[in-house]
Amino acid sequence: MPEENLQGIMEAVLFAAGDPVTTGQLMRILELEEDAVEAVAADLAETLQARGSGLTLRQVAGGYQMVTRPEYFFAVKKLTQVVDRKLSAPTMETLSIIAFKQPITKQEIEQIRGVRIERALAKLIELEFVCEKGRKSVLGRPILYGTTDTFLRCFGLNSLADLPKLPTAEEAAIGMDEEQMRLLQESMKENEEQETEEEEGAN
Repeated sequence: MPEENLQGIMEAVLFAAGDPVTTGQLMRILELEEDAVEAVAADLAETLQARGSGLTLRQVAGGYQMVTRPEYFFAVKKLTQVVDRKLSAPTMETLSIIAFKQPITKQEIEQIRGVRIERALAKLIELEFVCEKGRKSVLGRPILYGTTDTFLRCFGLNSLADLPKLPTAEEAAIGMDEEQMRLLQESMKENEEQETEEEEGAN
């Protein structure tokens, strides 16, 4: 099949899907091997760029998605009412903890934040940024939470491996005053004790 036809088929499929389509799904639809699908995707992205299309191809959540080119989004906002999905600082903090520590229980998140998180967690579940990931094998079997593909799409991540690296304890300690240093040490000690309890419970 000519390259132009493959690009057209991929463009049509991604446009109709709306959500990301995995490489495996595209392999079945186009009847191509993985490297060939990736080549068609790269060529399609170049074609869209060259013709000044209002759409662009983005690799996200383990697949490909057709999205509005950022510089034209101002016009799209005028077309329809945009749902306000801004996250408050407490909700964003809760999401960050879940993203970096997942799978994690509600109680563990509250221990890190030092406050209750019912509203923030409910908001993240409502927005489909967070979902249940099973239950922890400890007394009471609390629910474990983790991020979703919607989270990856909204933050422009292809996978959790694309999250920025957290600073080491030594890096985090730079510039801290005595009180902040004490809190950091207490937190590290609590984490070590918790890991020990989990290991003993598993045995």
